[in-house]
Amino acid sequence: MTISVLIADDQAMVRAGFAALLDAHEGIKVAGQAANGREAVALSARLEPDVILMDVRMPELDGIEATRRILGPDYPAARVPRILMLTTFDIDDYVYDALRAGASGFLLKDALPDELVNAVRVVAAGDALLSPSVTRKMIAQFAAQKPRASRASTVLSELTEREREVLVLIGQGRSNGEIAAELFIAEQTVKTHVGKILAKIGARDRVQAVIFAYDSGLAEPAS
Repeated sequence: MTISVLIADDQAMVRAGFAALLDAHEGIKVAGQAANGREAVALSARLEPDVILMDVRMPELDGIEATRRILGPDYPAARVPRILMLTTFDIDDYVYDALRAGASGFLLKDALPDELVNAVRVVAAGDALLSPSVTRKMIAQFAAQKPRASRASTVLSELTEREREVLVLIGQGRSNGEIAAELFIAEQTVKTHVGKILAKIGARDRVQAVIFAYDSGLAEPAS
């Protein structure tokens, strides 16, 4: 199946470069380009892409607000895309807000071509992705500055003890294999737990699970 991509960036050369790179790979097709957040919202509803590469800082409407609108309840299209945020700096003031808005991950603009292509495929498959430079310590730092959500604490009570253990490790950025080793259980069992956790907390992917872990107080910011 071909992955359709919408590129939203206010720099024409950046859009053109990403478009040429992605179109050159089998199974990926650039459906459209937007020069600002407002255009991104409109084109997303019309084109219904699988993935949006969304620049954080854009005129008229920034990438954070565009992400909120596209992933919000009033979004008019039937198919909701996955959004991969693009940023120039590895520690960006908007990182945490973008993740809370529903972005599936972050990628630096200076990432290697293969990293960009892989990121598009990973996000399109329903997984979450964070640039290696966007560390879990940084996520925790942003989480420490945000008020805890009361709903998170309520939903947390619905998790089993084992699911809480798994969620704590997800919050630490552990992979399924690492969680399996830590808890002495099979990796397939971890996948089952992760699926149940995402369903119970209403999260799209692991990034949203990390946010939930901090919002609920289950995971604590790194010192």
